[in-house]
Amino acid sequence: MSFAIISDTSCNVPMRILEPEDITLVPFSYYQKDDDSNVMQCIDIDSFNGKEFYDRIRQGILYNTSQVSPGAYFDTISEYAKKGQDVLYISMSSGISGSYNSSLVAKKMLEEEFPERKFFMLDTKAASLGEGIVLLEAIELRKQGLTIEECYEKLSKMSECVYQVFTVDSLRHLQRTGRLSNAAMIIGNLLNIKPILMGNELGQIINVEKVRGNKKAIKEMADRYDKLVKDPGSQIVGIAHSDNEEDTAYLIELLNKSNPPKEILTVCYEPVTGSHVGPGTVALFFLGDENVRSYQKAQTSIIDTVRNIVDDLT
Repeated sequence: MSFAIISDTSCNVPMRILEPEDITLVPFSYYQKDDDSNVMQCIDIDSFNGKEFYDRIRQGILYNTSQVSPGAYFDTISEYAKKGQDVLYISMSSGISGSYNSSLVAKKMLEEEFPERKFFMLDTKAASLGEGIVLLEAIELRKQGLTIEECYEKLSKMSECVYQVFTVDSLRHLQRTGRLSNAAMIIGNLLNIKPILMGNELGQIINVEKVRGNKKAIKEMADRYDKLVKDPGSQIVGIAHSDNEEDTAYLIELLNKSNPPKEILTVCYEPVTGSHVGPGTVALFFLGDENVRSYQKAQTSIIDTVRNIVDDLT
């Protein structure tokens, strides 16, 4: 092959797709909170027992995660450099993880060790299948014979067009990671308020809408797809969920109703990302135009949402 493609386990693409293309994934690690003696990794999403893992979280067991070290990147990528291959790394968003910065540290080390080789680190500003659909496109571009420089340029532009939107079943995990106050979490959970979150231009997660109930949240995501998707019949759309088959099936039904995509790739969230969003999460990933990440709609505070609900009930 003209150059090697490497990604990380955040991409959520099954190895049955990646192995035939000689794609290596650098693993993220996770461990049970307050017990770092048993560090675990999930290389292949198809072998991950999502129901068992998310049931543990439902029972109160929490997990911590760790980013990839520069040394881990160096060790993995150097194996390809030793074979005389240049390397393109497709990374999880720098807006939610420090691992991309670790890859840049590794790049300097690699360039010193292998000055004749080229190393490109691509920040997709996405996670899960948002990162994954960029990886799948990288594979296609390499098959078409593009150079590593051409692939990096095209994929950088593509990353700007990735729209990622999701909703969570419980606000607890957002509160635990500092994205929501304890009071707002309690009120929101009592009233079944579901936040609509998305990745912005910097790859950071922001809250853009709040609705009441799972069905309305899934409908809001599908409405955004209908409004923002570009050429759906020619693209792979991704759905990742944290043990939530019912809402995933409803979302697929809505997507296929008016703007069916070429293919829908559905996976269960791997444990590292899943431990942050919690059980019941459903996320949608698709391509729009170059300004799609800036589309938010008017934001509504939890307090205003509560007032609106109270008004509806009285």
